[in-house]
Amino acid sequence: MKNKHLVSITDFTREEYLRIMELSAEFEAKPRQDILHGYVISTLFFEPSTRTRLSFETAINGLGGRVVGFSDSGATSASKGETLHDTIKMVSNYADLIVMRHPLEGSARLASEVSSVPIVNAGDGANQHPTQTLLDMYSILKTQGTLENQKIFMVGDLKYGRTVHSLLQAMSEFNPTFYFISPDELKMPSAYKLYLDKIGISYFEGKDLTEFLDEADIIYMTRVQQERFTDPIEYERVKNAYILRREMLEGCKEKMKVLHPLPRVNEIHTDVDESPHAYYFEQARNGVYARMTNLNTIQRIK
Repeated sequence: MKNKHLVSITDFTREEYLRIMELSAEFEAKPRQDILHGYVISTLFFEPSTRTRLSFETAINGLGGRVVGFSDSGATSASKGETLHDTIKMVSNYADLIVMRHPLEGSARLASEVSSVPIVNAGDGANQHPTQTLLDMYSILKTQGTLENQKIFMVGDLKYGRTVHSLLQAMSEFNPTFYFISPDELKMPSAYKLYLDKIGISYFEGKDLTEFLDEADIIYMTRVQQERFTDPIEYERVKNAYILRREMLEGCKEKMKVLHPLPRVNEIHTDVDESPHAYYFEQARNGVYARMTNLNTIQRIK
């Protein structure tokens, strides 16, 4: 793992993905360690978060580290006009590693260029969410027994969904087949489809969630993100485009799992929660172990 920062999921090689999966399993087996004893981790969340922030903080505490930071940028000097450049330069004086979420695409890259300590991208706008992808991959491996040759249905907001963008790039190392299900307004951006074409990965596009569902190994549901829309009328038109119900899962493969980066709104009905195919809450728990592997970066660069 050559880079001290984690800005993009493509910072890793196939072999490094597999090593991260091994480390995540080791941390799951032993989640209380003192690897970060004496280290200070700063969590800078310029955008709302529940699972990502709390799972990182749980991971930090489990590894013996200390947390400083904020979850409301309105209570910081950013509200006074301080630039991201200056905030990162300042905070890197106080911490050994910075975990940052920011609404602007490219913000994590900018932070990595000015910070004197490692930056971990906890989501930068509609661009990427690499640590979510690592926990998604760990969830796929745990439930399917392999990362190879998976048929992955990505459903909902594929245009602004940073989680699907990162997962697409990472899983492309393992010969998947993708099914992109979305309304026209939220289709997978052409840049990602051109990328798949270039490397020879198969994908299909459609609007019907139920078509070919019995072929799925993973159904990856996403929320239509109101905060990404500048036109409220456009959001209202697509917000309930897909609602997964338990009856729709009849006939699916026994091992098939439904994943979701959460939070959900209406896109997974609560009647799915008791289905053996539901895995999204366990998936969130896996985030602690996967993020412990990200925090372990400190040990490699000090």
